[in-house]
Formats: sequence, C-alpha cells, structure tokens
Amino acid sequence: MMAAMATLGERMSVSEALQSLLLEMGEQRALDGVLSAVVDRLAEEELIALARIWLVRPGDVCSKCPMRQECPDQTYCLHLVASAGRSRREGAAPWTRLDGDFRRMPIGSRKVGRIAASGECLSVMDIEKDSKWIAMPDWTAAEGIRGFAGQPLVFKGEILGVLAIFTRATLGQPCLDWLRTIADLAAASIANARAFGEIESLRGQLELENAYLREEISDARAYGDIVGNSAALRSIIQQIELVAPTDANVLILGESGTGKELVAQEIHRRSGRSTRAMVRVNCASVPRELYESEFFGHVKGAFTGAIRDRAGRFELANGGTLLLDEVGEIPLELQSKLLRVLQEGSYERIGEEKTREANVRIIAATNRDLKVEVDAGRFRQDLFYRLNVFPIEVPPLHRRKEDIPLLADIFLRQASRRFNRPCKGLSEGNILTLQRYDWPGNVRELLNVIERAVITSRKGEIRFNLPQQSLKKQQQNRASAPASPTIVVADAEMKQRERENILAALDQTNWQVQGPGGAAELLDIRPTTLASRIKRMKLVKPDAQD
Repeated sequence: MMAAMATLGERMSVSEALQSLLLEMGEQRALDGVLSAVVDRLAEEELIALARIWLVRPGDVCSKCPMRQECPDQTYCLHLVASAGRSRREGAAPWTRLDGDFRRMPIGSRKVGRIAASGECLSVMDIEKDSKWIAMPDWTAAEGIRGFAGQPLVFKGEILGVLAIFTRATLGQPCLDWLRTIADLAAASIANARAFGEIESLRGQLELENAYLREEISDARAYGDIVGNSAALRSIIQQIELVAPTDANVLILGESGTGKELVAQEIHRRSGRSTRAMVRVNCASVPRELYESEFFGHVKGAFTGAIRDRAGRFELANGGTLLLDEVGEIPLELQSKLLRVLQEGSYERIGEEKTREANVRIIAATNRDLKVEVDAGRFRQDLFYRLNVFPIEVPPLHRRKEDIPLLADIFLRQASRRFNRPCKGLSEGNILTLQRYDWPGNVRELLNVIERAVITSRKGEIRFNLPQQSLKKQQQNRASAPASPTIVVADAEMKQRERENILAALDQTNWQVQGPGGAAELLDIRPTTLASRIKRMKLVKPDAQD
C-alpha cells in the first residue's frame, strides 16, 4: 500500500492502495468486516507497527475500567473495536487483543481521547524529540516506535471514533494527509455498515413477526371486533380506554369462550405498541419441558432436538405485546423464570450466555381464579401481583343476553359467506330461542351453533338445535321470576325488586362495588350509597357464606 513508506515523510502514492482498500471496505456489509479490513490492511505495511480503531459507545465496564478516574461522566467513552499489528519479538502473538489496558478510553483523555473530543488530528512526528505523549515508554523503546498519528472518524459532522497508527519511522505531513483520506473512507463505511445492520435487524424482526402471524392465522377463528351494547360490555370498553395507552400489565379474567383474546387485541390496538406485533402464547398447550424454549428461545444444540436457533416469544414480541393465554396453566416451578423477566426486563436463550432485553408489554388471560390458586400454593403470589396490575373481567354470555341478537347476526353473515350458503336472516323466534339458552360455552358456543345451523339450513331457513335440558332450566327460572309490574306496586315488593336489582348488579360485577365497571357505576349511584344499602339489606357474597 505504501511503497514509498521508507521515510514516511515523502508524499505517498495512494491511488492504487486507496482504491484497493476502498473496494474491500465497499464489499463489507457488516461492521466487523469494515473494521477488520481497515486495520488489517494498514498493519500489512512494514513500517506500521500497530493500527487500531476506537468507536464512541455507551460506558459498559465503568466499575472495573482501568481508566475510570480519568472519565469525566462515565456515560460514553471510546471502545477498542479493532486492532492489528506485529511485535518485533519472535513468537509474540499478533496485537489483535481488544481486552488490554486501553480497551476503553475516556473522551478527552490522553491522545486518543483528545482526538475524539476535538475532532482534530493529533500526531507525534518523532517520539525521540517529543516524548511527553508516550504512555508506555518501555514498550515504545522495545518495539522501536518512532511516530504516532490519530485521525477522527467523522461522518456528516458526527464523530464516530478514532483511527490511530503507531509507526517505526518518523512521520511527515504527507502521511497525515494519507491517513486522513483513509479515515474519511472508513467513517463512511462504518456509517453504512451500521445502517445495513439496523436494516437487517428490522428485517429479521419483521420476518419473525410475519412467520408468527402466518402460524397464528392458520388456526385462528376470530370472532371479529368486540360486539355488543350491554352495560357490562360498555364497562369493559371504558376499562380498555383507561389502560390501553399505558404500558401497565393487564390480567383478563373470564370463562372459556368469552372473548378474552379480543379484549387483549383491543388493548394492543389502542396502545402505543399497535404498530408492532401482539404475540400469543397458549400456556395450556406448551409441554412442560419446552416452556423455557417457547418463552425465551434456544440456540442450536442446546438440547436434544434443537437442530437450529429458535427465537422465543419474548423476542418475537419485542417492542410489542405478549399475550399469555391461560397463564394459570404455567407450572409452579417455571413461574419464577417468568417473574425474573418481568422484574429485570432481560433473559437469555437456552444454551446462550448473551443477555437480551425484553421490551414487552404483558397481557395475561385466564379462566381460573388466580387468588384461589395462590391460596392453594399452585401460583406464585409475587407473579400474581406482577400480572394483576389492572384486572378486567369479561362476563359470560348469559350475563349479557342483550348482546346476543347483534352477535348472532354478525356470525350468521360471516358463516353464510364462508360456507356459501345464503340465509334469510334471523327471525324473532330464532332470537328468542337463542336468548332462552344459558350458553355454558359462551360466545364460542354461539358461533359454533350458528355455523352448524347455516350448514344444515334448507332454503335459507335457520333452525337451532340446542340442548333441551338447558332450555328447560331457563323456562323454570322464568316461571319462578317475579311477576310483571302493575300500575300500583306494594312497598314490600318495591323493596324486594330493589334488593334483586342490587344483587344482579353485584353478581354482574363479581361484587366489585366501586371503580370502573363496578356495581355503583352500573346502578348510577354513589359507591357510599350502595355500600350503605348492602349493609342495610344484609347482602352477602355467596362464596363468603361458606
């Protein structure tokens, strides 16, 4: 590269050398490749003893850094990222180590630090005449070091780092000009490599998200958006609007088939993470021995059957939302590992020492009573508190039957298109039949019943085949219900109706008196007023009587 480098004081012919190095750097897309190309080609020159590159990065080893006392703020410093050179001593290892005394250099301190702070070249033309800059005089004497030159790596006004060489010949201005050209080319290549790295990282994340979404779509049976106008559903929407803009963990409670995942999707859609993926883990379907791999991923060869690297759900959901469906099914002995991620925000793949950050919002869903599980010792109390920051209870369908006509109509139109079976629509009789049923399978069962009715329909007429035992039970309940109001109602009956109305509101809200979605809000009265009436009527939650 430097044929006339014998004196390093003459103007060097750099066209061929620079073209070669430029081509080599241009071929490198990875940052490590660019850094190695620069220092390796420089170190090939006979009179260059050592070539190094430091880049500006956040402080990371401040507590044990040999130069901690010289670092002004311990936030950013120069990291040694590339080194190449040869010792005069026979059998000595190449100077490629990055973990020596100068692996971190405070900005503004010593030669290299001052270059980064000022953005200007700093050189020692002849060490014998100017030795005040020499940090290791014994080393320079033993290795015959005569000169030093350092150039800032500047790209679009930003100082990226420092390129420095130690030479075994005195320096001249032509050498500094030559090194400046190399530094400018290296800075541009470093910036491009970083941009390529960011693009590759984003593309990798998108590929992970797309693969996950394709997997989910293949077996998804979505109900559509949240549908209904009942007071219970309006209360859920209000709670979603409150919590969605925050990053708070949410625990969604409710029976199977009530649409807990739809609530989670709506929270994610209204959140600041809506542009990233919401990744779902069905905790009930994950084999016990694969929980760690499912959550955190693994590297090839970490265990029998690990034939390739695999990203875990936390990595897939990075920047987005992770839905832990049926979270109550996670084995007790594995809950501590999940808790650690929630507390520390970091994890490692199985078989890998690299720590990864987990920028993930957690939404958990369960049909279990986690308080009971905690009392029984089957669920960690500290994990419960982490998940239960904002609980939302999704009511079963039999507690919001006024939503059945709208849900049924939507499901009917969807099924008619899916199965290519034109239907006339739902009659009043159809609606009454659906509303008389108690729907133990909730919305999922309603969808199933309507799809089956569309498939079996003749001439577009819809008929429902519902279990008669449940219908009979509903008819018995209606028969024992209070009579319709008359023009004049006795005071005792009015008190009884008030009692029943309060009990219905309490039952609908799981005996939550105050707060969003509470019984006081449903009844449109003050919580203190409701509490007074509960006490006066001696109302007691059914499970509290046991």
